[in-house]
Amino acid sequence: MEKKKRKFPHVYVILFIVIIVSALLTYILPSNQYDLQMKDGKATKLIDPNSYHSVPSNPVDPWKMVIAIPTGMKEVANIIFFIFIVGGAFSIIQATGAIEAGIRTLVNAMGGKRSGSKWKDGALLFVIVAAFSIGGCTFGMAEEALVFIPMLVPLAIAMGYDSLVGLALALVAPCAGFTGAFINPFTLQVAQGFVGLPLLSGMGYRVVIFVIQTIVAFGFIFWYAQRVKKNPALSVMYEIDQKREKIDLDAKSSFSVQQKIVLVTMLATFALLVYGVNAWGWYIDEIAALFLAMGVICGFIGGMGPSKVAAAFVDGSTALTVGALVVGVARAILVVLSQGAILHTIVHGMAAAVAGLPPFLSAIGMYLVQILISVIIPSGSGMAAVTMPIMGPLATLLGMTQQTAVLIYQFADGFTNIIIPTSGYLLAGVALAKIPYEKWVKWYAPLFGIFLVIGAVFVVVAQVIKFGPF
Repeated sequence: MEKKKRKFPHVYVILFIVIIVSALLTYILPSNQYDLQMKDGKATKLIDPNSYHSVPSNPVDPWKMVIAIPTGMKEVANIIFFIFIVGGAFSIIQATGAIEAGIRTLVNAMGGKRSGSKWKDGALLFVIVAAFSIGGCTFGMAEEALVFIPMLVPLAIAMGYDSLVGLALALVAPCAGFTGAFINPFTLQVAQGFVGLPLLSGMGYRVVIFVIQTIVAFGFIFWYAQRVKKNPALSVMYEIDQKREKIDLDAKSSFSVQQKIVLVTMLATFALLVYGVNAWGWYIDEIAALFLAMGVICGFIGGMGPSKVAAAFVDGSTALTVGALVVGVARAILVVLSQGAILHTIVHGMAAAVAGLPPFLSAIGMYLVQILISVIIPSGSGMAAVTMPIMGPLATLLGMTQQTAVLIYQFADGFTNIIIPTSGYLLAGVALAKIPYEKWVKWYAPLFGIFLVIGAVFVVVAQVIKFGPF
């Protein structure tokens, strides 16, 4: 008899198990919390590390646990609708044929799928990785990269790769920039502000980290892409990608003026996105609105009537329902831990565990603790607000510099954001790429291990050189 292959549990199953375990922990762990610091009579987002105290126990019963799911969906409704809107907008553009015609023209200009030069392919991939990595480093590109997925996935497949390569360009490249960020205002500068470091200090060492992280990210993606191009059956997405609509590179249809205007409009939208994020502080709602407008305008430019535009939008949104709702289910974990008043208990316990380590292991211990905390607090700025007031003083007691503590936080936040099932950003990405979560985890796991080891080396070096505010 043939052995049945063990199937990786559906992402919903994984999340429901974590929600149940979290609810059970509210009956086991003591309820404690930190108070928020006050400024000008108003509470800030920063906790007071000396205010840890017990609060009345509030176990999350089965009914409250179930309610946490719609509550979680409500809390991240902007991300859920962002997925629907971006998916619908790109479905409209795809219906015009502009993306297909543009990709066909680009790939054929590079020599085509079969005859294309390995180095030409590599140059294109490197430009994309470098651009997205710089975005992650400078203005915290993360959610912003999601809008490129519907274009990068068919581009990767047309070049002879698979959908995982397209998704990796949008997730791994910004992650490399995030972890090596020397400017990022949403992680680096927030964390440095919390521990009293000069903003943007320590730039020299971080630039080195950024360059190495970007090279490693590109190297892994390029190695995998070439491997799949030689033997497509090696891809874990092979069967699924075979069922996708593919771009016919040999089609003789022309690249019409209308389609060119659609692509120019789309590129102008991306440029406006970058400017809006940096100059006007745009985030999810503004970006979603921008792409909704882009989809409708491009549909009309492409010669589609109002009813066809509406139908294409609905088709694109409907296809992403399962992936979009996962984001809300994942949020329920944080809802349960917060309602049960054990979130701060877990963070405090992990910090206490680090305090008991020998000095030479303290940096690695803090690194591992921050990684574990990032699983339950996937938000970069949120994790900084909760952990830096604790880890900052703890770093001083352990003989570490505040700069090293910030570096540890950066690594823990960046590496895990694109693998943990509690990350709404990741779940949105796999939904837009139409890639099962478990298949993405299987692909990213080796690179995740490489990133963790590289991060550990940089942390130890920072500890040895007493990485300071230079």
